[in-house]
Amino acid sequence: MQITTIGLDIAKNVFQVHGVDGAEKVVVRKRLRRSQVISFFQELSPCLVGLEACATAHHWARELAKLGHEVRLMPAKDVKAYVKRNKNDAADAAAICEAVSRPTVRFVPVKSAEQQAQLMQHRARDLLMRQRTQLINAIRAHMAELGITAPQGREGIKQLLAIIGDNGDTRLPIDARASLMVLAAQLQAMQTTIGSLERRIVARHRSNQDSKRLQTIPGVGVIGATAIVATVTDPTAFRSGRDFAAWVGLVPRQDSTGGKPRLGPISKQGDRYLRRILVGGAVSILRRAKLNPQRYPWVTRLLARRPFKVVAIALANKMARVAWALVAKGGTYRIPRLEAV
Repeated sequence: MQITTIGLDIAKNVFQVHGVDGAEKVVVRKRLRRSQVISFFQELSPCLVGLEACATAHHWARELAKLGHEVRLMPAKDVKAYVKRNKNDAADAAAICEAVSRPTVRFVPVKSAEQQAQLMQHRARDLLMRQRTQLINAIRAHMAELGITAPQGREGIKQLLAIIGDNGDTRLPIDARASLMVLAAQLQAMQTTIGSLERRIVARHRSNQDSKRLQTIPGVGVIGATAIVATVTDPTAFRSGRDFAAWVGLVPRQDSTGGKPRLGPISKQGDRYLRRILVGGAVSILRRAKLNPQRYPWVTRLLARRPFKVVAIALANKMARVAWALVAKGGTYRIPRLEAV
C-alpha cells in the first residue's frame, strides 16, 4: 500500500520512521541508521514528511525535498501533545506523523544553507564573546589574589595586560607571570578572531537591503539587523508584528482561567539570542532617554510610571513589531513627530 504521510524522528545515528497510508493505517514502522535514510526515501513515491524542528532538521528537510517529498518542520512542543503514553523513538515518530497532518499545527520555514551559515557567524561570535569574558574575569581574579586591581571596563583590562607584559614589575612572581601571559595571549587571539567574524557580518549587512533598513530602527545595530534577517526566513508566517513579538518571547505569559486574565513575566519563547539583542538595544535607548528626555517622550513618560526593566521589555516589544513591519512590508523607519529632534 502506498505511503502518504511519514513521521521521521531524527537523531545522531538512529532514526525512527512511522508511515501511514491514505486511510491513516500504519504501513511501516522501521528504524534506520543514518546512512540508510536517503536510500529509504529514494525508493518511496513523493509523500508528506514531518520532522521536529531541532538540530540538523533543516539539513534533512533540504535533502528530502530534493527527492520530491513535501517536508514540514514543526516545533517540538506542538508535537508533544500527540505523544501517547511513554516516550520513546517509536512513539515520537508516531506523534510526528499524527501532528503533521493536523490543520492547527504551526510549521517552521526551512532555512537554506546560506541562512544557516549567517546564523552560524552570530553563534560563533556569541560563544567567543562569552569565552572572552571568562578570560578577562580569570585575569582579574588571579591578579586580585596578588593585590593588583584595576577599574572596570576596557581601560582597566589594558592596565592589567600592561603589568603582565612588563617584566620589570616585581609585583608578579615568575610563575604567576608565565601563567597570566598564556591567558593574555589567548585573550588577544580571541579579540582578533571576534574582529574577523564581525567584519564578515558587517560585509553581509552592507549587501542586504532588509538589514540596512532594519538598522534605521533606534536600538537596532548591525548585529541585531543581520540576526533578524538571518533568523526570520519568512516574515509573512506571522500575521502581525504582535505575533512576531510573541514568538520572540517579549509578551507576558498567560495563566488565565474562568474568565480572569492572569499575566505573569515574559514568556521567553522563541529565539533567546534575538530576544537578548532586542532587550540590550532597548536598554541603550533608555540610557540615552535619561540624558535627553525631550528626544524620547514616550519612553520618558513610561519611565516615570514603571520600573526600568519593565520599560526595557516594553520598548523591545515595540522594536520587534517595527522590525517585522519593515521586513514584511518594506519601507524605512520614520521618526515619529513627537520624537523628532
